[in-house]
Amino acid sequence: MNDFPAFMKNIQNHIGTSQQNTKDIDGYYFTGNNGSQMAFWTCAADRVSQKHKHEFDEYMVCVQGEYTVYMNDKEYVLHPGDELFIPAGTEQGGKCIAGTRTIHAFGGTRIKQ
Repeated sequence: MNDFPAFMKNIQNHIGTSQQNTKDIDGYYFTGNNGSQMAFWTCAADRVSQKHKHEFDEYMVCVQGEYTVYMNDKEYVLHPGDELFIPAGTEQGGKCIAGTRTIHAFGGTRIKQ
């Protein structure tokens, strides 16, 4: 597959550009009953994600392409199937190459409705 299924990309769940840490990526999200969220991002071009941190834990998996995460003065290069846990309060940044798709689970509300 080179894209997420259509049901995962419902326009009602689209993540607006004001809530993106990476310019020009396409993202969609789902919210659990406890406020935790999952997000699905596709990067159409090589991009850099600005440094940021969350008040909750984050788990991510690279589905396609390559995503490099910078945290705690280390670089983590993720390829398809690679996973990463980012503890709450950890400053992180990154970069992705064109065609990269990632799935993120957040232990809190990342995307405001």
